[in-house]
Amino acid sequence: MKKFLTALLVILAGLAVKAGPADINSAISDSEIHKDAISVSVKDVTSGNLLYELHSNKPMPPASTQKVITASVSTDTLGEDFEFTTSLYKTTNNELQLKLSGDPNLTKGDLSKLLKTAKSKNIVSPKAFYIDDFVMDSIEWGEGWQWDDDLNPLMPKFSSYNLDKNLLTVTIDPGVSKGAPGQIKMNTFYPVTFMNLTTTGAETNIKLAKSNQISPDMITVNGEVSSRISYKFPVNSPKRYFFIKLEEAISSAKIEFYDGFRQRKTPADNIYLVDEIKHPITPVLLDIFKNSNNMAAETVFKVAGGKFVNNTGALKNSLKMFDEYCRKNGLKNENIKIVDGSGVSKNNLMTADFMTDFLLLQAKREDFENYMKLFPTAGEGTLQNRMLYFKDTLYAKTGTLTDISAICGYIKTRNGNIVAFDIMINDPKSSSSAKKTTEEQIIRAIYNKY
Repeated sequence: MKKFLTALLVILAGLAVKAGPADINSAISDSEIHKDAISVSVKDVTSGNLLYELHSNKPMPPASTQKVITASVSTDTLGEDFEFTTSLYKTTNNELQLKLSGDPNLTKGDLSKLLKTAKSKNIVSPKAFYIDDFVMDSIEWGEGWQWDDDLNPLMPKFSSYNLDKNLLTVTIDPGVSKGAPGQIKMNTFYPVTFMNLTTTGAETNIKLAKSNQISPDMITVNGEVSSRISYKFPVNSPKRYFFIKLEEAISSAKIEFYDGFRQRKTPADNIYLVDEIKHPITPVLLDIFKNSNNMAAETVFKVAGGKFVNNTGALKNSLKMFDEYCRKNGLKNENIKIVDGSGVSKNNLMTADFMTDFLLLQAKREDFENYMKLFPTAGEGTLQNRMLYFKDTLYAKTGTLTDISAICGYIKTRNGNIVAFDIMINDPKSSSSAKKTTEEQIIRAIYNKY
């Protein structure tokens, strides 16, 4: 019955598409958002012709739609067969050397595997343990990121020491009786102090807060709990978390090493590979496009920038890569400003015209169909609950910040054409739902008219 109702809703919504706004101007004039706050560009993929534009050369914050550009440019440098490789070596002087790649999908289980392999090869008491973390610089937070987002699980820090998504999980259970404190547990060891102000009651309404000025690893848990609830939150120091998990892996493998870890670039000689962990880039790209993973987007952009200059990954190198990509492909990026790899900062500036030109360029790829399917279609990822009647017709990347909403991508229209589009709305007076409704009406008009 539930499946039937869902199918019926999709059918009815599909009928509503046919009865949508006559054109984009009507969609905008019928909305509660003033047109001066809206930027739109629509272009035909086959001919490249401009079909519609409104303020398309006005620089606006693109939010997470910027990931389309940074991830695509990064993949052009890294290659579609790129693998994040974390390698453990042993020197002829009985030293261990761990070379990091910033792998967004590296886990503590991977570290355990590396050290167990070392033990199986009779490496039981190394003289020293070095870590090569030069794949990325030490800047773990983007320019213009909001200080009060440091408990936001969507915005963990990022570095060479990425591990377990740089997230921790805390679980709060009810106490033994009504009015008793809740019971707080962590999913893994990390030195976090919880100030437990929870009480057991009839509802579950928990809030986490912290003050970096007082203690960055002290979290206040406040509210009422009636049933188990779990929260994810970012690790305050990815490097510290990494070292703790590496020490656990060494101990679990029964390798005798009690000294500290030292930083060193991996030597070229007198060294051999013990074991390595490889994770392909494709699942990372899918996570960036479909789920808008910020940590992955930042990591990929920096790692690619490092490869571009054959040095440490840093934003300045990633921007050199971006500028060269635009130059060689004839994209005019004078009015574009990129300050991070994810689009989280409002200091980023994009134009709708540049975005659609970029999308047209990607449409010339031999693997365009596969590229297009990196984007979520309706019912997937960030479009999970939006425009379900456009499933397998609309492929779009969304972006949301305070006062800002954006969406870009491709749509197969009612007339059988494929068009590239970009919509950006920057309006502090309207609600997020109003902005997304306006985006939907514009997309419906694009589908019906072109």
